[in-house]
Amino acid sequence: MIKFTPILLAILYAVVMYRFSVWRTKRELDARSTELVDPKLTPLFSRLAKALDLEKIKVYIYEIDPVNGLAAPDGRIFITRGFYRKFLKGEVSAEEMASVIAHELGHVALGHSRRRMIDFSGQNALRTALAMVLSRFIPGIGVWIANGLTSLLAARLSRSDEYEADEYAAALLTKAGIGTAPQISLFEKLEALTQSRSGAMLVWLMSHPKTAERVAAIQTLENRWSGLPREPL
Repeated sequence: MIKFTPILLAILYAVVMYRFSVWRTKRELDARSTELVDPKLTPLFSRLAKALDLEKIKVYIYEIDPVNGLAAPDGRIFITRGFYRKFLKGEVSAEEMASVIAHELGHVALGHSRRRMIDFSGQNALRTALAMVLSRFIPGIGVWIANGLTSLLAARLSRSDEYEADEYAAALLTKAGIGTAPQISLFEKLEALTQSRSGAMLVWLMSHPKTAERVAAIQTLENRWSGLPREPL
């Protein structure tokens, strides 16, 4: 029984962390967000809603500075205040903002948002269990190894989700008559838009596919949909 204690503790920790993370995320978003109402963006959001046979897509502004889009476990879609400022300054077009919303809708529709919360809890449990086991054999650095392995796993899972959400967004934007051009042009801006002195850029690169790979994947989809040959990147 003693041999299994670290595993049982890790599972219990995962369950507790999942419930706490969901509660904390909802509380944070409720406290620091308001519905986005913008006359330039609303018509595009309406086109996305119509393509999905929805009456309306509500988008909220999350009051933080880093540039990002978010899909909450409860299905709500957010863009950060920092991202919205980029739009107001003309650094991001209305169509590009619509592509962000389409991408986040993909995360919701494909179950990524809720699964990521579960994955986060599971990764913390795995990190805890690995640290307990490795520290017995490699005192001092076992925790570092556990952290590194779980971070690499999380990044790989996140990149897979990003590709799937990109594909969903490309299909939705095409159906809505917006097209994938804004999606691709935003990809090419993202690295500059997400730069930060705090090291957020490193996290972004770890958890998101490379720009060229994302663009190539979208163009491959377009080739498949159109049935026409196109020169690769």
